[in-house]
Amino acid sequence: MFPNAKITPGQVFGALTLIVMVPTLIGLYGFHLRGVWRWIYVGGAVIILFLNVFVLVAQTFAKVAVLQALAPTQSEPPFLITELVVLAVFVALGILALVSFHPERQRA
Repeated sequence: MFPNAKITPGQVFGALTLIVMVPTLIGLYGFHLRGVWRWIYVGGAVIILFLNVFVLVAQTFAKVAVLQALAPTQSEPPFLITELVVLAVFVALGILALVSFHPERQRA
């Protein structure tokens, strides 16, 4: 199924995205964001977006020459600080989304 002999980080993040996407889509289409499914949908959507942005940052550090020079192995402080900032932003936005998203108010 995969052309590589070993599992790559991209495949791991892809699998995690698919695993998180299942309850997210069930909450949206199966339960129409009723009850606890609203929280599951919003949390899942934020996690899916975070995973994609995490990979975007990693790919940017791997492909852009200036950033690659700062963190050639992606274990240096500039890369780690960037990923921690991205995580902090997504945690804050996720909490804000969970608290403020009320689809029942929008239907009126």
